[in-house]
Amino acid sequence: MMKIAIPTNRPQAVVNYMDAVIQLGAQAEAGRAFNPNEYDGLLLPGGWDVNPVRYGKTSIPEETIDDDLDAVQFPVLESFLKNGKPVLGICRGHQLLNVAFGGKLIQHLPNAEKHASLPEGGDNAHIIRIRADSFLYPLYGAECRVNSTHHQAIETPGKGLRVTAVSEDGVAEAVEHESLPVWGVQFHPERLCFRFRREDAVDGSDVIRFFLEQCQRYRE
Repeated sequence: MMKIAIPTNRPQAVVNYMDAVIQLGAQAEAGRAFNPNEYDGLLLPGGWDVNPVRYGKTSIPEETIDDDLDAVQFPVLESFLKNGKPVLGICRGHQLLNVAFGGKLIQHLPNAEKHASLPEGGDNAHIIRIRADSFLYPLYGAECRVNSTHHQAIETPGKGLRVTAVSEDGVAEAVEHESLPVWGVQFHPERLCFRFRREDAVDGSDVIRFFLEQCQRYRE
C-alpha cells in the first residue's frame, strides 16, 4: 500500500487530508520529519502564511505567518524533490511550492473577499478556467467550480513552474512543474470530497486520486 507523507506541526490540522488519502486506498502519516525513501509521495497541506522573508518581502499587517511550519515543510520538500518523489501542494502548500522554486507571492489580494472564507464561515466558491495541457483538464474540462479560502496568491511563478489554471480574476489556481512530478492547487480538494462533497463544485477526490496514481506510477 502506498504511503503519503504530510508534513505539519499540528497533526490535528491535517485530519481532512489524511482522511481523503485513506478513503482512496493509501496510507497517510502526519509529522515533522520524513525519510523520502520510506514514502511514495509528499502532500503539502494548507495552513498559515509562508514568511515573506523567504521570497524577499517584509511582513504586512494582514499576514499570519507560521515560522515553525516553514521550518518543518521546506526541508521535507527539499528532501522529496531530491529523491524524485511526487509532490502535491494544496493552498498554502501550492504557495510554498512556488516559493521553494524561487517564485514570489501576492501578500494580500486586493479582492481577497472573493477568495477568502465566507463571513458566516465555510469555504467560498468560484469558477476557474483550465488550460488544455493542465493535469486538471482531463479531470474537469476547460472550466469548473471550486472552493476557496485564501487571501494570498502566486505573483511570480517559480523556476520551472507554469500556471495551468486561473480564476476569473486571474489568480493562479493550479501549477505544475515542467519536468518534475510536482503539482499544486490553490483550492482545497480534500474539502470537496466524501463527507465534504458539495453540489455546487467539483469532486475534489479526482485531484487526490490523480496524485496517488502518479505516486503509484513512480513507485513502479
